[in-house]
Amino acid sequence: MKTKFIYSLLIFTMFFMACKTEKKPDLELEPYKSIEAPVAKKVAEELKAHGDTRIDNYFWMRLSDKQKNAETPDAQTQDVLDYLTAENQYKDEAMKHTEGLQKKLYDEIVGRIKKDDSSVPYNDNGYSYYTRYEKGMDYALYCRKKLEDDSEEEIMLNGPELAKDHAYYAIGRRSVSADNKLLAYSVDTVSRRRYVVYFKNLESGEMLSDELKNTGGGAVWANDNKTVFYASKDPITLRQDKIYKHVLGTDQSEDELVFHEKDETFSCFIFKSRSDKYLMIGSSQTLSTEYRYLDANTPNGEWKIIQPRERDLEYDIDHYGDHFYIRTNLDAKNFRLVKTPVTATTKENWTDVIPHREDILLQDFVPFKEHLVLQERVNGLRTIRIMKWNGDNDHYIEFSDPAYVSYPTTNLDFGTNILRYGYTSLTTPNSTIEYNMDTKEQKVLKEEEVVDPNFSKDNYVSERLYATARDGVKVPISLVYKKGVERNANTPLLLYSYGSYGSSTEPFFRSSMLSLLDRGFVYAMAHIRGGQEMGRHWYEDGKLLKKKNTFTDFIDCGEFLVKEGFTSAEHMYAMGGSAGGLLMGAVLNMKPELWNGVVAAVPFVDVVSTMMDETIPLTTFEFDEWGNPKNKEYYEYMKSYSPYDNVEAKAYPNMLITTGYWDSQVQYWEPAKWIAKLRELKTDDNLLIMDCDMETGHGGASGRFQRYKRTALSYAFMMDLEGMKE
Repeated sequence: MKTKFIYSLLIFTMFFMACKTEKKPDLELEPYKSIEAPVAKKVAEELKAHGDTRIDNYFWMRLSDKQKNAETPDAQTQDVLDYLTAENQYKDEAMKHTEGLQKKLYDEIVGRIKKDDSSVPYNDNGYSYYTRYEKGMDYALYCRKKLEDDSEEEIMLNGPELAKDHAYYAIGRRSVSADNKLLAYSVDTVSRRRYVVYFKNLESGEMLSDELKNTGGGAVWANDNKTVFYASKDPITLRQDKIYKHVLGTDQSEDELVFHEKDETFSCFIFKSRSDKYLMIGSSQTLSTEYRYLDANTPNGEWKIIQPRERDLEYDIDHYGDHFYIRTNLDAKNFRLVKTPVTATTKENWTDVIPHREDILLQDFVPFKEHLVLQERVNGLRTIRIMKWNGDNDHYIEFSDPAYVSYPTTNLDFGTNILRYGYTSLTTPNSTIEYNMDTKEQKVLKEEEVVDPNFSKDNYVSERLYATARDGVKVPISLVYKKGVERNANTPLLLYSYGSYGSSTEPFFRSSMLSLLDRGFVYAMAHIRGGQEMGRHWYEDGKLLKKKNTFTDFIDCGEFLVKEGFTSAEHMYAMGGSAGGLLMGAVLNMKPELWNGVVAAVPFVDVVSTMMDETIPLTTFEFDEWGNPKNKEYYEYMKSYSPYDNVEAKAYPNMLITTGYWDSQVQYWEPAKWIAKLRELKTDDNLLIMDCDMETGHGGASGRFQRYKRTALSYAFMMDLEGMKE
């Protein structure tokens, strides 16, 4: 593998070619102060736009996919590899004194996970499907059984066996043909989210010769059991831009292009309606969607548009009976549910099922034969509402936690009155529950087991608070801590958030967090604007030319927690990843003195340069999230908050930055450039380290346990700053 070659190269390459070192004279007590820190070479690159010139001294760190995949690295690639090696070695040396703590934390976290675990089975088309893990295995077995007494288990995919020769191995989506005989599944072995789809005969166990390369990870079956549809990716931008039809037994080169999304601000995808009646092609960008449909029994038929795309018109679709059911923002900021006949699908035929409400966000819906289930966000929390189609027995499932997450899970049976849903809170492990929609009786099928004899959800306290932002808006904060923990200026507190794309920060349970809570940390989540917790306006007030609300909300939440006596700036930590890493970079520039330490995971920090470059994955269809910097107004606004562009000669807190060399979402060079510039300009002697995983991408390590090594590193980073040795 090329990744193994690069890894070996990194081990044996002397890294002094691309970076020199400087020794800090002030040794004091911190071990890292006696270690030579890498200093990247500087090659000035002038970046000009709108009469403005930015000087980027670290632009040279950017490599193309062709350079990264070359068997023999060119000079620039070698310089980049040398620099990343230097940063990793510096991190290892700076954190060497915490190796024992990291191991203890890793063992703790992994030790709480049940090793021989399995998922709750769900039934579909005569079979029960589930995944299970065997002790010592990092990957799952994907299994099924016939819905008959004493039926034998069929292992469709043996994850441990398939992954054994790979440094990274991720199984994507899986789908079984209507006759239950064939399995389509996808695999990514690079961590670039470019999947190869394979086919397996489930009766004989043999693999078919068909292979579909460069896909988005899914293959959707027509009802003839021989035709599949899939999305392919642009090889440069990784945008899903084409939908192909493949007939088993033919070469991929013969596949028919059935849809081409030519608008570079859109990406496309394909799925099957819950009824299995229709195939659906969707095209989406931030502010607009469009769907096409085709009878799944006639894969060679003509695709028809539901409603042509319009600027600012969003809709999602499912099918039941003679109607399509559509969740839409048409004349409804917080969305409404409408239905339309299958024979008349455009918007003038849409009629209300659930009208728009100013104070409730409609997030999702699940139709049943006699019931309609709605996922609504009320007062910032995800609720489940149930009603009969005639409006009778309209009610919400009641929950007692002050902050929680509830959501419908796999519900494939239209005719049942049983809803399966998931529930979790900051103190309650994730549970799968069956709920009788008529009698309101419920049964817990499974609660995630925390393998720790000392664990009890009653040992922890959860609260829901509201901070007042500088413009008067009330921002929710969900937090949890162990009973008996003193809340004062010496209490360590970790504040987390995301705050972009309308993706809400949910108060869910994580057993790994117990390692901090049991050592006296308070864990808090700030539900800042840019998410969608308080309704659609919450998102719109934290994007484009209002993006800075996201950053000031987070700062205001931190200051509120200090004012309320939960912690102090000397003991407060901040964490965020991806767009949440942008949040970290922005608040570091705006209010560096508020945090003792910051963990920025796969951070999107070079906002202007990335959004100016349409060859970079995600750029073109995110203009409506961040703005298009080719427009001067957006350029200047982005530049005013872009973390990389606003690094200054001033003191910054302790920082841990993480990235992956193969990241397709936030390219590795953004955090690499950022840390180089920070080290060049910052005036403090606080710890600044970066962990670059040379084998992985945006989501980190594959497998069940390896990812927790980075979690242990992050926790050890904060605990060490608190003087905690174990």
